[in-house]
Amino acid sequence: MARCSGFCRRKVAIITTWCATSKPHLESAQSSERAPLVFERLTQASDLLVVGIAISLPWSTSATGILLGLWLITSIPVLDLRSLWRELTGPAGGLPAGLWILGALGMIWADVPWSERISGLGGFHKLLAIPLLLTQFRRSGRAECVVIGFLTSCIILLVLSWMLAFIPGLTWRGKYNMGVPVKDYIFQSELFAICAFGLIGQAAEVWHSRVRVALIFALLAAAFIGNLLFVVTARTTLVVMVVLSLVFAFWKFGWRGAFSTVAIVAVLSIAAWFFSPYLRERVTPAIRDVQLHDTHDASSTGALRLGYWRTSLALIAEVPLFGHGTGSVPELFRRTATPETERQAITTNPHNQILAVALDLGLLGTAVLVLMWVAHIMLFRESWPIAWFGLVIVLQNIVACPFNSHLFDFSQGWLYVIGVGVLGGGVLHQKPAAGAPFLSEQSNTNSAK
Repeated sequence: MARCSGFCRRKVAIITTWCATSKPHLESAQSSERAPLVFERLTQASDLLVVGIAISLPWSTSATGILLGLWLITSIPVLDLRSLWRELTGPAGGLPAGLWILGALGMIWADVPWSERISGLGGFHKLLAIPLLLTQFRRSGRAECVVIGFLTSCIILLVLSWMLAFIPGLTWRGKYNMGVPVKDYIFQSELFAICAFGLIGQAAEVWHSRVRVALIFALLAAAFIGNLLFVVTARTTLVVMVVLSLVFAFWKFGWRGAFSTVAIVAVLSIAAWFFSPYLRERVTPAIRDVQLHDTHDASSTGALRLGYWRTSLALIAEVPLFGHGTGSVPELFRRTATPETERQAITTNPHNQILAVALDLGLLGTAVLVLMWVAHIMLFRESWPIAWFGLVIVLQNIVACPFNSHLFDFSQGWLYVIGVGVLGGGVLHQKPAAGAPFLSEQSNTNSAK
């Protein structure tokens, strides 16, 4: 009897041990089955949040900020560190991160309170999102969804802008300017220029295969450009449009196309000058601003900018190689002020991206900034519509840099970061295959996935 009970005890112990050891394996198998599903849902949520960011960017700074935080929360758990390292070791993702690192180091030699140093570094933070977005959209290939969301949002803004400008009897016609329902006319002009030339590139791509679709794209582009010429525009955007016209002609038709475009742009510019009183009102004061600065009347925006640039160049000459340190710009302009200096001449922004970086980080930081722009141009050198969209965003930022410090602004800075990161990831995703028309055939690839 005792022998039987001992046998039973040994059997119970064996069974208990087997159950205890097999339960973790069972849980591990179930969790391994759940893990791909959770990963896929987080990835889709992260891509969807970027679409939401692109949609909200023309409308609301608060909504964009909230969506950016949610995007970081959902994207970091599914981040592939090896893929991220690949982007960080490449120029397109590594140079933005390098500029941030240089900005962080620049706080060490800045001779201002730490609160101003940390505030100065804040303008560099968004650059760290470029390698993250490159990694995400190289893997997912859903850049098209972001572009469609962005274009749809801007088209709604365009319709509202035309309505505010021309519907009679309205008591409210814009936030600060007529035809500008949200944010400001500078950002709206940049959005409309990017959409116009992005659609022109897509229309040229599908012209021979889908004529009706190409005509729709061309008409939408004309509506964007018409709004810039007859409703509201920034003078910098007019310069950007001329440059993008020439680059598009060369990108699509070579040198002959570029020369022909010069003549076409000249004729259209003359026609727009005669038919648009608003355009004349915007361009004519620019010449007067320069003349006012020469007569020591620095009350106009153009004259103030010239004053900022001259002061910035003198300050950069003091510490040319490494600059005055991150966050030094406000204190530098306060230091150079005299009792005779007008209050408007004391600024926290020199209104020039290169000068803004050079004041903080010297020629070293300027070199990294220029190399970053070159790397992003090279990223979009392919003759694909998706690459053209990205090139438009990069060139818009470069052409505008002598007049603004847009990388350090919230809306314009995130427009650049989202554009380069998402479209750059889309280009890298497409590179193994031929470049299909971006807004027509790419969706079939995504749906198959």
